[in-house]
Amino acid sequence: MRIGIFTETYTPYISGLVTSEVMLKHALEKLGHEVYVVTANLENFKYSYDEKERVLKIPGIPTGIYDSRLTGIYPIKAIKKIKSWNLDVIHSQTEFAIGTFARIFGKQYGIPVVHTYHTMYEDYVHYITKGYFTKPGIKLVEYLTKFYCDKTVTELIVPTKKAYDLFKEKYKVDRNIHIIPTGIEISRFYKENSKIQDIINLKRKLNINDTDFVILFVGRLAEEKNVEFLLESHEEIIKKHNNAKLLIVGDGPDINKYKELSIKYKIDNNTIFTGKVPWDDMPKYYQIADAFATASRSETQGLTVVEAMAAEIPVVCVDDDSFKIVVIDDLNGKLFKNKKEYVKIIDELIKDNKLLLRLGTQARISAEPYSSKYFAERVLEVYKKAHDVDPDSIFGGIVAINRTIDKATAEEMSKI
Repeated sequence: MRIGIFTETYTPYISGLVTSEVMLKHALEKLGHEVYVVTANLENFKYSYDEKERVLKIPGIPTGIYDSRLTGIYPIKAIKKIKSWNLDVIHSQTEFAIGTFARIFGKQYGIPVVHTYHTMYEDYVHYITKGYFTKPGIKLVEYLTKFYCDKTVTELIVPTKKAYDLFKEKYKVDRNIHIIPTGIEISRFYKENSKIQDIINLKRKLNINDTDFVILFVGRLAEEKNVEFLLESHEEIIKKHNNAKLLIVGDGPDINKYKELSIKYKIDNNTIFTGKVPWDDMPKYYQIADAFATASRSETQGLTVVEAMAAEIPVVCVDDDSFKIVVIDDLNGKLFKNKKEYVKIIDELIKDNKLLLRLGTQARISAEPYSSKYFAERVLEVYKKAHDVDPDSIFGGIVAINRTIDKATAEEMSKI
């Protein structure tokens, strides 16, 4: 098949979404398919096309949310290039400008559109409203999400039952929804694939001793990730275990706030902020950890949890539906409901090395079904299903988008 992945963010931007997109592209190519990417240009305002990697970048403007950019909805210059690819299916990874472009292009040229819903947008409304009009903002997000994910796509994919329930129970969406947990290149994180000397060097660089117990968090440092919970809890942990180090890998708008909180809680000597870490180096950071922790409730899946499990590290997660599909309490990790439970779990792991090893061993076994090959095969099944649907029967909603197009632009598009 000839597949087009349409997304607002791609490399060199680093995020869970980008990781899943790169992984899917590589896995599909290994299965013999041609995969093209349409994305926003994160570096400048120019069009570019990488023939070798098949990546088309469209000029975009900064959104103010991390490093992301937003493109024009109807990039006329890109249409000729994309037409030459003769795509069999479009896989949209975004609800924004390029996502809208994907839907319009699919409608105009009779190409089925598969969409993956990655983000629980209700958890991100505060970036726009700044604390004002939050309820109307959430209602608007609900309307737009239902429109883009129900009325303008052929097939819809979600990574977890949590996202499935959002559409079925809250949004009352009446359509096929495929639950396909996002896969990763799990072998990257296997312990045997990391060089011992690299681990030693990284520990030395971060001032981590062999006697330290390292609790790792990987992710965007922003309000919705609930990193403050880990910092508050660490204050209690080091009262009993002064060798406990909280290793926070990632960057984001609240990094300075969290650094200040580490000083406030008097845990700055036991907390390490790495900032951004290159994608290729990430496996080493998992290998210097003893446990992985997250208190975020904004995930649709939480790929970092699967990465940690593949690295043979027990995961300690907040009791949330987004993690329950992966983490089974006391089998491959631990779930907590509050600060008291979290602190108790970490205390148990530090004291009981047999428990640590048992959970870690089972974690790696549990990560196997999330391989990139298995993920790609399941997504391919959805692509094939999309081909059996009449595009005209599911794109009625696109009319509402087309009404926003300048008449002259629409006429120009129709002549191409």
